[in-house]
Amino acid sequence: MNTAVAARVTSTIEAQLIVGMLEANGIAAAVSADDAGGFDPQLQVTQGVRVMVAAEDVEEARELIEDASADG
Repeated sequence: MNTAVAARVTSTIEAQLIVGMLEANGIAAAVSADDAGGFDPQLQVTQGVRVMVAAEDVEEARELIEDASADG
């Protein structure tokens, strides 16, 4: 399965919240972070934490994320 980045955020917690929202809307999603397996969490801020979805779901996922951000 080809994947794509639906969002890039600065913390694993925020990424997990987005994954939960996407999954509640029927889109499979996962968190991907290069933080040395959790041993170097400040890398999340500098390199970001990615929310990954199937390539065919990326546009819908980005719209849902944008709508959720606009609702505040």
